[in-house]
Order: sequence, then structure tokens, then C-alpha cells
Amino acid sequence: MLVLFVINGFRARAQREINRPYHDDLLYYFGITLGYNSTFLHPTKSSKFLQDDSILVAQPGSSGGITLGLLGTARLSDRFQLRINPQLIIGGAKYFSYTLGSRLPNEAEFQKKILPSTLVSLPIHFKFNSDRIDNFRVYLLGGVRFDKDLSSNSTARNAEDLIKLKSNDFALEGGIGCNLFLKFVTISPEIKFTYGLSDIHLRDPTLKYSSVFDKIQSRMISFSIHFED
Repeated sequence: MLVLFVINGFRARAQREINRPYHDDLLYYFGITLGYNSTFLHPTKSSKFLQDDSILVAQPGSSGGITLGLLGTARLSDRFQLRINPQLIIGGAKYFSYTLGSRLPNEAEFQKKILPSTLVSLPIHFKFNSDRIDNFRVYLLGGVRFDKDLSSNSTARNAEDLIKLKSNDFALEGGIGCNLFLKFVTISPEIKFTYGLSDIHLRDPTLKYSSVFDKIQSRMISFSIHFED
């Protein structure tokens, strides 16, 4: 009985249809990206924060955004690929929550300062592919990312009681994903972690909500689904 079960298992495996068997031989291919991200800012407090009691607590908060993108992948070898994934990230507003010490008349003790953000992003990744098992494969990726914040010059972001941020950012990015080879398309769910290297804080010592920070860097966790031809 056990022998028959094993034989039937191998027979079913042998009869399983392999979709798009020559896809990895393509020199390049394209696709689209849909995703969701959670982004927040990582601040370093300034010496003024310790010396002044006007602000007692200043904490960053996270918010979600939607990602729309294009995808281009080039074959480098049997294992390695180069991928470019230009994206538009909408709705990823960043914010800080404050607890005030000394306050002006009619000023609330707790303040929340929201920084609206719309990013144009250009990630460039190297992919390392595992062996393909039937219609499934896992991959690792790593690379760099360049961001341009289209909201950095908006009226809301230039208000005197908000924090001003630079429009350009540079980050390292890494992640893991898998390829699901269907009959006419490859679907690739993926999770990535972004670590901003640039100081994006336009520090102004005259602004109460800005002067408590010395350096601010970006962080992001992204979940994406790529549809590849």
C-alpha cells in the first residue's frame, strides 16, 4: 500500500503542468506593481530638546500609502537579475505627536503635526533566485532607492508650525518574495524594508516643532504584488 502511494505521488508530480517553462531564458521582461506601504520618520533629538521644557514628548507615527508602479527586469545569469521599478506612492502622510510643557493661551497640550507626502520613487534592485520547483520560486533582493517628494513645497508643508522636510531622499532597500508561474502571467508577492540614509530635515531653530529634532531619516515597510508578462 505504501509503495503504491509513493508511486502515485511521483506519477501525479510528473503529470503536473509546468507553466511558462522558458520564462527564465528571456533577456528582459516587464510588468506592473500594486502595493501598500507603512512609512514613518526616525528622528534624532537635538540638544534643545533636553534644555527646553516647551515640548516634553515628540514621537513619530506611521501611516499607510498605496503604490502604483512599472517593472522592468533584465537577466544577468541563471541566478541573478537586475530590476528597475519606478513607482508613485500616494497617501503616505507622515506625522509627529507632541506633548507640550509650556503653552500659549488656548493651546492644547497634545498636538499632532501631519506632513502630507506624495513620492515618486526609483528603486534599483539585484535579485537572487532560488531553484524553481514546479511553478514556484523564492527570491531575495537588495539595492538602492531614490525618492522625490512632490509635496515638499506645498502650502501645508511650508506652514510655520510644521516641520519642513527636504524633497530628495536616498535609501537602502532589501526584501524577499516569490514567483507564482501561472499560464499567462507570473504573480510575485513581495515584502521590502527601506532604510533611509539621507537627513531629510530642513532644520529651523526658530520653529518650536522643528528645533527639537537634529536629524530625521525615513523608514518604510512595503508589501507589493507584481504582475509580470
